[in-house]
Amino acid sequence: LSGINSATADLDVISNNLANLSTTGYKVSRAEFASLVGAAQTSAEGVVQGRGAELAAVSRSFAQGNVETTGNNLDIAIEGNGFLIMSDAGALNYSRNGSLIVDKDGFVVNAAGHRVQAFQPDPSGGISSNLGDLTISTADSAPQATGQVNMGANLDAGDAIIASAFNITDVTTYNSTASATIYDSLGVEHVVSTFFTKTASNAWNLHVALDGAAVSTNNPMAFSTGGALTTPASGQFSFSLTPGGGAATQNVVLDLNQTTQFGSPFSINTLQSDGFTTGRLVDVSVGSDGVVLARYSNGQSSAQGQVALANFSNLQGLAEGGFGSWIETQDSGAPLIGAAGTASLGLLQSGALESSNVDVTEMLVNLITAQRNFQANAKTIETTDSLTQTIINIR
Repeated sequence: LSGINSATADLDVISNNLANLSTTGYKVSRAEFASLVGAAQTSAEGVVQGRGAELAAVSRSFAQGNVETTGNNLDIAIEGNGFLIMSDAGALNYSRNGSLIVDKDGFVVNAAGHRVQAFQPDPSGGISSNLGDLTISTADSAPQATGQVNMGANLDAGDAIIASAFNITDVTTYNSTASATIYDSLGVEHVVSTFFTKTASNAWNLHVALDGAAVSTNNPMAFSTGGALTTPASGQFSFSLTPGGGAATQNVVLDLNQTTQFGSPFSINTLQSDGFTTGRLVDVSVGSDGVVLARYSNGQSSAQGQVALANFSNLQGLAEGGFGSWIETQDSGAPLIGAAGTASLGLLQSGALESSNVDVTEMLVNLITAQRNFQANAKTIETTDSLTQTIINIR
């Protein structure tokens, strides 16, 4: 009967492998058998007689499965060693199944509702060493008021000198103009306009307006005979702007260091400003190092955490849990926890999942072999029954 039982166990393991062919992150099992020897079953010649076989263990192959893209940025495939760390109401388990979603409370979870563990973000925007539940904030990204505008222009050295006083509504009181978009402390967009009036050879006045209203006029600029800006010496002007609408007064630096005066038409070669408006969450991605970035409509991004990985000194010592998870045991040893790409831990691929590492061809061959083993052991029982019947019929 031990042979029948062993063959049945082998068939069960192979069938389970085939059933999990499409299970994400599944690791193929292998039945391992040992012979049974009875201490008292020794012949007169001292030959030990076997008593059959038994299932000694079911081992796992933790070889890498194929990585297949899914298009879902929150799906994570581990390329190399390691397991995702999951929390089930505080109890940790470990999984290679990286099929993840964000639940209604903002936690990143698997299909069983277990929460992904990650190194938490710190106040400076970096990543701390504190491990906790990975969450994705759906709150808007806060705005940032503009503090500097960089403008690189060329003022036409051949422009006429204008003697009349500057009037923002009179185009004859300035030679050229350019505008830049800025943001106030509430994220509201405003337009800062600059006006340039030539007052003498190599001399100009700069005028600044906010949303069409002049805020600073007659700021002197001077150029060398080679067309380089010499006044102001710093190449910068600073203005205090009051946007209104409940926004704070802000100081804005206008950097004109790249501005020149050459004998060519007025042009804007560089125009950049910092600051940004309020942003809404538009995308979440996971880097190969496990850093989870939330991207916003204002072009900003924010680290939500860094997915942590765990590895064990004895993978065969892990106990199998539900939903493709593994549980730490005394035999497995304590987990080595770290970030992807460090120590012996693998890298992560976002938008992909690791397939089962079951080889269908191998399993079908093993299935045929196990079936033949079962038939052979069944034949042994049939033969034994026939012999017993013959003995009973002897008179």
